[in-house]
Amino acid sequence: MGMMSEFKSFAMRGNVVDMAVGIVIGGAFGKIVSSFVSDVLMPPIGLMMGGVDFADLSIVLQAASEGAEAVTLNYGSFIQTVVDFVIIAFAIFMVIKAMNNLKKKEEEKPPAPPAPSAEVELLTEIRDSLKNN
Repeated sequence: MGMMSEFKSFAMRGNVVDMAVGIVIGGAFGKIVSSFVSDVLMPPIGLMMGGVDFADLSIVLQAASEGAEAVTLNYGSFIQTVVDFVIIAFAIFMVIKAMNNLKKKEEEKPPAPPAPSAEVELLTEIRDSLKNN
C-alpha cells in the first residue's frame, strides 16, 4: 500500500473529517468571542473603571530611545485574552455537559422487556388454543 493511499484512507476516516470541521468552527468561534470581548464587553468595563482602554494598559520597561522603540509589558491585552479564554472554555464546558446529559438519557432508557421463555410461549399457545375450541 503506497503512502498516498495510506494517507487517503487516514484522511477520509470519519473522526479526522469531524475533527477538521470542529477545528474550523472552533477557529471562527474564537474570532467571534475575541471580537465580543474586545469590542462589546471590555469597553463598558473600562468605562466603569474610569475610561480605561484595556488594550492600552501596559508597563514601560524601557523608554524609547534613538532608533529603538519602547519595551512594554502589555498586560491589558493579556487581560482581554484571559477573558476570551474563560468565555470559550465556558462555552465548550456547556456543550460537553449537554452532550453528557444526552448520553446519560440514552443509557437510562429501560431495556426492552426480555422475551418470554419457551415454556411461557408454549403455555400461551395452549391457552389460546383452548379459548378457540
